[in-house]
Amino acid sequence: MAGFRRLSRRGFLLGACAAAVGGPAAYGQGHAMRRIAPNRASDSFNPDVELELICKCDVKSILTGRPTRVWRYVGNLIRGPQNALTELPETYLGPLLRFAAGQKVRIRLRNELPEATITHWHGLHVPMLMDGHPITAIDPGETYVYEFEIRNRAGMHFYHPHTHEATATQVYHGLAGAIIIEDEEERALGLPSGEFEIPLVIQDRSFDDDNQLAYAGDMHTSMFGFYGDRVLVNGRCNFALDVASRPYRLRILNGSNARIYKLCWDDRTPLTVIGVDGGLLEQPETRPYVMLAPAERVDLLVDFSGRRQGSKLTMLSGEFYGLIPPMAQRMMGSELGMGAEFPLFTAKVTKASSDTWKLPAKLSTIKRFRNEQIANLDDPIPIAITMAGMAMLLNGRPYDHDDIQPRERIPVDTAQLIEIFSERGDTGMAHMGMMGGHMMCRGMSGMRMMRSRMGGMGMGMGGGMMGMMSMAHPIHLHGQQFEIVERSFDGDENAYDSIRYGFIDSGLKDTVLVAPGECVRIVKPFSDFKGRFMYHCHNLEHEDAGMMREFSVE
Repeated sequence: MAGFRRLSRRGFLLGACAAAVGGPAAYGQGHAMRRIAPNRASDSFNPDVELELICKCDVKSILTGRPTRVWRYVGNLIRGPQNALTELPETYLGPLLRFAAGQKVRIRLRNELPEATITHWHGLHVPMLMDGHPITAIDPGETYVYEFEIRNRAGMHFYHPHTHEATATQVYHGLAGAIIIEDEEERALGLPSGEFEIPLVIQDRSFDDDNQLAYAGDMHTSMFGFYGDRVLVNGRCNFALDVASRPYRLRILNGSNARIYKLCWDDRTPLTVIGVDGGLLEQPETRPYVMLAPAERVDLLVDFSGRRQGSKLTMLSGEFYGLIPPMAQRMMGSELGMGAEFPLFTAKVTKASSDTWKLPAKLSTIKRFRNEQIANLDDPIPIAITMAGMAMLLNGRPYDHDDIQPRERIPVDTAQLIEIFSERGDTGMAHMGMMGGHMMCRGMSGMRMMRSRMGGMGMGMGGGMMGMMSMAHPIHLHGQQFEIVERSFDGDENAYDSIRYGFIDSGLKDTVLVAPGECVRIVKPFSDFKGRFMYHCHNLEHEDAGMMREFSVE
């Protein structure tokens, strides 16, 4: 990885984790990931869309002066509609991929990097071997062929590496892109399209004096995630949109490694939300702000009608607190600290328009699960998040492909109730998740009493060092999108008030932000495909450090 300052965690952190929790290295990392042979094209698969994606080293001008060395996806359309692959201008980001529900897609991924890689189609409902599982990683010079049918409803999704222990660094150095799925239900609405539909990928990055990407190699990054000192939108600094005085559709993806954003306009114009990760909401929602964690997406309808030519509107990340430990916040500084207010991009009205369009009161219909359709209504599957010492765990265990636990075995074609919550940050509770984790959600009043006796800190459920280590985690579950059915919270209500109105829980999701002291109940289907499907923290440094597990759908 010549030219990059890369995080090194395998030596120092593995030893530290072993010391923290006893026994083998707690991350479950550092072991070799077994691989399978690269998938080849099938003679029986007749694609509607066929394209090539090449992972390669390149240089791009990001800052003034010397160009920056990056890794990026470069695409070639082999077969299909011309809009299936669109290169975005002046960016290191991969091409925008646009598919339609029901299409059959073949993607030839070629690796021209100096290390192994594999690509995950974040949000798409595909078989295990087409999902970008780490065991399918390919070495330099190899090609992996994906073949799948688009089974998703309309929505915006995300493609990025899912390489064992290297997801964070590969995404950071440029390997990322957006996918848009269309369907008939959405087309019938006549939403703003073409130049009036704008995908926006928000990322934070740091650069050295030579304009090269700088990636911290310290313990702080390993524990809390990477936070850059500049914000890029679509790979550019000081991003600005020129707009007409008419409605626009802004489709926003948080492509950062760890940073959480609180989207709001500088003049505090309310946001009109029409969609999230899994596509359109049933009806528009108006919010003062929207919380957007890594890998989450939000679909905004922004009407610039009535604004005078020359006027500007700036999208900010607004002020909030309690989602990262105070210790980490102090080390980060204030200018672009997590929870500080800073600008993301501006929209300038440069021309008048007489185009009018009225947002429908009803956008879509979401098929929701009834209680009798949920296989485990009285026995939820826990996903307990633990930062114990320096160990990154789910249900008290690090990632290990060969360590499927009984609660991680899921019958195919079932819908499962799942509870996601942060455990107290001590090793004494780190192993209770797979046995009785759901008690943490149902027993919030008891935990509140315990916290008051111990002396709570921040938004966490524990006091002392436990509270100091509490932070938010964006949890991503591969496969089909899920419904969020309930949030419960026990912690600092003042801190929670700075974020609580920014959760859009009414739509379908594949990534959910879980704040310290919070329990989130979801209903997730496991339909159509058997195999291993990941669930993990989408703070990419946490994922690489072992905060990842697998469901075995059988």
